This record gives sequence, structure tokens and C-alpha cells, in this order.
Amino acid sequence: MILARRTALLTLPMLAGCSLLPDRPYIETLRYPLQPTRTAPVVVGRPLRRTLLVRLVRSAPGMEVRGLRTIRADGTEHLDPYAEWAAPPAELIDEVMRRWMASAGLFAGVVAPGTRARADLVLECEVTALEADLRSGKARAALSAVLLAEADTGGDGRVLRQWAVAGEAPLPASTSRDGPAPGAVAAACTEALAAAMTALENVLSSFA
Repeated sequence: MILARRTALLTLPMLAGCSLLPDRPYIETLRYPLQPTRTAPVVVGRPLRRTLLVRLVRSAPGMEVRGLRTIRADGTEHLDPYAEWAAPPAELIDEVMRRWMASAGLFAGVVAPGTRARADLVLECEVTALEADLRSGKARAALSAVLLAEADTGGDGRVLRQWAVAGEAPLPASTSRDGPAPGAVAAACTEALAAAMTALENVLSSFA
């Protein structure tokens, strides 16, 4: 009985060095920027008078995650655990939105919260969709936006108009249940975002 106990104690260090779980290969997480580019040149044919304040872009419920989002053909959602945006989409779009509107040639200036400049108009945006939809074979980006006239007293501005805009871009064909490769999904979503911001720019032009 004593011998059996000693044998058991001697085998404990050997068991401690063993793992019952199989070895898993390391998979590097891919991270993608979200930097849509303007494809058409901007032509400004009139004086620019108004200044636009772009407030922080918000995330709709469920849009806070960084993983690339795919809607499968059966309607189920897939979030890629190894491919994601470089930051939550709203944070990336917040920076892109100001650069995009500044390059649109619509406003005398586009400023961020905290500026000491007086803004004539205030834009509030929320990201409502950024995904690859295999049912339609397209990537989709959607934004909801509210435009306000800045109040003279510094209080809440007057709502001028509210929009919901969206953009689409084609996805390459794929036989995988989860769709094309992550790089192709990220590129299509970026192109779709450019289309959505172009649509927002077009409706803002009548207030510039």
C-alpha cells in the first residue's frame, strides 16, 4: 500500500507536464482600415459661406463590434473571429466623415467638437449597417443622420432634416458558407461606405 502511494506521488510531476488539450495552430488576427476614397473630382462653382460641425459618430446597437460581419445565404450572421476592423467602425467613420465632408467643397470649414469656431450647421450620424450580405451578393453600409442649425444662444439646435442613407458594392463570388476572403469583404464594405457618404453629401449640398 505504501509502495502504491509512492508510485502515485512520483507520477504526479509527469502528469503535470502533460496536456489533455490538443495543440492548436496560432492564427494571426487580420485588421483592416476603413478609408474610403473619393472617385469623382469636386468642382466648386460658388463662394463657400457656412461652417459644418460634425459631432462624434455613434454606433447603432450591435455595431460596436470590430469583427467583419457577414449575413449568410440562410440569413444567419457570422462575425469573423480572426478578421476585424482596426477599431470599432464608428470610431473609424468619425475621422473619415470629417475628411470626406471637408473635401466635398460644400462648406467653408468642417470642424470637430471642442472647436472654438462658430458652426452654422451641426451633423449627427449613427452607423446602422456595415456588412457583407451573401443573399444579395453585395456589401452594404448604412448611416442615419440629423442636420441641425446651430442655436445662437448655444443651446440645442433646430432640426433641419433627418435622413437614412445607404450604399452598396458588389462582392466577389465565393463557394464558402461564410463568403469571400476577409480582404475582399473589407474592400467591398469600404466601397459601400463611400457610396453611403456620397449619398449623404448629396443631400447636404442643398443646405451648404
